[in-house]
Amino acid sequence: MNTGRPSKSDRSAFGQRLYEARELKGLSLRQVAEALEVPLNTYANWERRNIGIKPDYLAALAKILEVPAEQLIGAATPLKKDGPTGRARKLFEEVSKLPRSQQQRILAMVEDMLIAQEAKKAS
Repeated sequence: MNTGRPSKSDRSAFGQRLYEARELKGLSLRQVAEALEVPLNTYANWERRNIGIKPDYLAALAKILEVPAEQLIGAATPLKKDGPTGRARKLFEEVSKLPRSQQQRILAMVEDMLIAQEAKKAS
């Protein structure tokens, strides 16, 4: 989808990632600019120059280009928390707010239950 005149300068790292995501999606500069409701030269500058971008536009770009925002900003891997999800995460987050002695008692009970479950599986 290389159309228009080539840039006279190298792209910033962000601009290169933005350009590659746009090309993979098969969109033109104009199409992305129109989807974002920004002037074409504003969007072109995001790809070509090392300039700041508002977080709202970053989120919209990620949605339009169907890529994680983390990919556009160059995070090595998507940002996410490790550990359990859903109800278990919420419970453990609440446990982490308790005094250390209470945390240790709760963790000891959970560990005992897990050991019992493993023993049950083994037999």
